[in-house]
Amino acid sequence: MTVNSLEALDRMHWVHPVANWAGHEKRGVTILKSAKGAFITDADGHELIDGFAGLWCVNVGYGHESIVEAAAAQMRELPYATGYFSFGSEPTILLAAKLAELTPGDLNHIYFSLGGSDAIDGALRLIQFYYNVTGRPTKKAILSLERGYHGSSSTGAGVTALPAFHANFDFPSHVRHYVAAPYAYRNPTGSDDAAVIAASVASLRAKVEELGADNVAAFFCEPVVGSGGVIVPPKGWLKAMRDTAAELDILFLADEVITGFGRTGPMFACEAEGVVPDMMTMAKGLTSGYAPLGALAIGEKVYKGIKDNAPDGGLVGHGQTYSGHPVSAAVALEVLRLYDEGGILANGQRVGAYFEKKLATLADHPLVGEVRARGLLAGIELVADKASKEKFSRAARLPEHLFARGYANGVIFRAFGDDIIGLAPPLCCSESEIDLIVARLRQTLDDMLAIPEVKAELR
Repeated sequence: MTVNSLEALDRMHWVHPVANWAGHEKRGVTILKSAKGAFITDADGHELIDGFAGLWCVNVGYGHESIVEAAAAQMRELPYATGYFSFGSEPTILLAAKLAELTPGDLNHIYFSLGGSDAIDGALRLIQFYYNVTGRPTKKAILSLERGYHGSSSTGAGVTALPAFHANFDFPSHVRHYVAAPYAYRNPTGSDDAAVIAASVASLRAKVEELGADNVAAFFCEPVVGSGGVIVPPKGWLKAMRDTAAELDILFLADEVITGFGRTGPMFACEAEGVVPDMMTMAKGLTSGYAPLGALAIGEKVYKGIKDNAPDGGLVGHGQTYSGHPVSAAVALEVLRLYDEGGILANGQRVGAYFEKKLATLADHPLVGEVRARGLLAGIELVADKASKEKFSRAARLPEHLFARGYANGVIFRAFGDDIIGLAPPLCCSESEIDLIVARLRQTLDDMLAIPEVKAELR
């Protein structure tokens, strides 16, 4: 079909995720046609370097034939197998065992979902089940970080602390309790590491005291806040929060949907501080975006609490038709092999260090308030006034201009609504490809200086 006919069909029929529906109809779709390595080509033949790995997910890069072959082989042999009725399939069993091996500590039990949102949803349901069957039914409240993102399911979006996911939706009140994020750049009590950690710990304690320890079930957090603007905490923050949660007798869930599978350096970000959560969610890099798959890893305390206390012979009534899909599992096994035997994890660690240094060179730009990065995950916060950290007004339409000029300059990144640029290049990138991302990003920032409404607000 022609590009024009596809655009027309898109306007009429495809409801895009997290979009302004009227705005999308007016703008029209940008059709992506092909991809290889870190590069994408659109339907008009315009080539771009993907500085965002799809949606934080194409960690191994595009075009790996071995992944395609793994999927095709599994489709030929067994394209579907349910996990209901105690059925299973070889790739799914092997993947569960592999994830139990890779995840920290005693996270030995794996529930498979289709992505991150329903992995979070599964965690929320099982946490309530756990407390109910272990005789603590009042422990219902779920705490999470300000600016945190935990998906957009009907309950999980309440744990998410971003206004766009709340406006005109209603959520159960027990999942809408937020504690201070480790946001050093805008921390009112000081930006040094100790002050940032102390502020978050104090906020967690205060929230538990406010609600009552007997009423609080769990604390959810991303090791690095992703969609809330790539907020990189100081080293020691994650361990301090985990230790505080344990002391307060609340479960600790690490949401590694974005940070997992080498994004911040180690296989999982928790490893950097020796943190073993009670539960861990993962998705995105698990299949590198080649197939839908998420997972919830469950520690022994929660698993045994449910197993040993569930009504005798009764079902744990949580499940999905495509949980443990054998084709997605086969894809994930090959992706995990590429991280290890293919050298992609090691390359990501090496290039991630280079990326951090190269990106820091943008700090001198007139628009840049702060550059923050951990491995191949970064945020650049733009401000109208470096001294006061004042943001641009909505009238400046900075995110809209950023994305459009970035695309024209041949680089894809996330332009968040509050003037923060999100970056997550594929782990397969070379140093020269990192140079290209940064050069095109600098050009895009320079282009902003010539836009009248941006220029008018710059101090």
